[in-house]
Amino acid sequence: MFSKWIYKIGQQFRNPSLEREYQFLKETEKWSLAQLEAHQLKQLQKMVSFAYLYSPYYKRKFDALGIQPSAIKRLQDIAKLPVLTKQDVITFNAEIHTRYPFKKQFKANTSGSSGAALNYLREEETDSFNRAVIQRGYSWFGVHPSDRNGYFWGFNFSFFQKIKTRILDTLQNRFRLFSYQKKEVKGFIHKLQKATYIQGYSSMIYETAKQINQQQLPKPKQLKLVKGTSEKIFDSYQDEVVKAFGQKMISEYGAAETGIIAFECPKGNMHITMEGVLVEEIDNEIIVTNLKLKSFPFIRYKLGDYIALDKTNKICKCGLSHQILNEVTGRVGSSIYGKKEMYPSLYLYYIFKNLAKKHHLKLNYQVVQKEKGKLEFFVVEKLSDKELQLLENEICSYFKADIDYTIAQNIKNKDFTQKKKSFISLY
Repeated sequence: MFSKWIYKIGQQFRNPSLEREYQFLKETEKWSLAQLEAHQLKQLQKMVSFAYLYSPYYKRKFDALGIQPSAIKRLQDIAKLPVLTKQDVITFNAEIHTRYPFKKQFKANTSGSSGAALNYLREEETDSFNRAVIQRGYSWFGVHPSDRNGYFWGFNFSFFQKIKTRILDTLQNRFRLFSYQKKEVKGFIHKLQKATYIQGYSSMIYETAKQINQQQLPKPKQLKLVKGTSEKIFDSYQDEVVKAFGQKMISEYGAAETGIIAFECPKGNMHITMEGVLVEEIDNEIIVTNLKLKSFPFIRYKLGDYIALDKTNKICKCGLSHQILNEVTGRVGSSIYGKKEMYPSLYLYYIFKNLAKKHHLKLNYQVVQKEKGKLEFFVVEKLSDKELQLLENEICSYFKADIDYTIAQNIKNKDFTQKKKSFISLY
């Protein structure tokens, strides 16, 4: 009860629109596919008109192509609009931002799955909608965000950031794991006994499940939901997860730029959040339009993931008519092997995110592991001695002496291997 009270206070302070958005999403659960598509068209028309009026980038782009917002009369007309790439949102960042006086905005940043750093503003209503989407997904499993939960997520290793993270975790009734050290894993597993749900990097959930099973540790009895995100959930993960936690790992798929694209229901189908995104599949690649974000419009955004949409319009047994995403193949999470320890590949994400956030050093990168205990860092930019030292400091803060590494600079994007991935494991 106390945790729900704290949650409500925090919600009212940060996301006053959340409850309204959540009630709307619970209502649309009953809508037919035709109703959902009609809503999408209305939202798309509004978004294109808004972007044309308030974003210098979209006005220039549409005018150059001879496109007017009135050209969008059907959902299929979205194909008339240009595709937005990751390089576009970085190069034309200031131009894409809309010139509109939103009452409340948040700073958002991400390194992106391609390793390209991105910073932009997100208005409160959009942030609240995205949180409401997650809350709706939880409701399908009888879970509330304020319930006790285990968090497989990262944190900054600086002293003050650690304190801040622990305070925020306490307020949100959660505890986290970001290391495979046996002592830490055992402590985390002990806390799981009173948890209602767990969430985070799918590879870390899998590794924890393996340790529970291999060491015959006590298994959580109260879990209602095991949610994997940020990485692909391999089919091979599920046996270990079910054995350790009594249920399969369900998937939440999205990105900072697009919000939650799809959430898996109890019947095992990934339902697209049609109220907030419009998804296209072109040559097996996902193109996403965020129908909610007005401060920084993502219209026909090339996210960089490969997907498979369901084309049969099958009706899910859960009752939702929302489109179904059969598969996401673009997010692959691999572990990094040190000389003695094993690390989540998302360590790399935090290394480069820290550089962007703390030192305003935004790098395009790819990291490759060909043998145990060694990493090869490839960076597009040419680094100064100071910048190189900052990168080396971040690497050492996460891997200490357990990883040997090399840093190659001034690398062209076209020379990257599998350039849609920021980490390639060949080990």
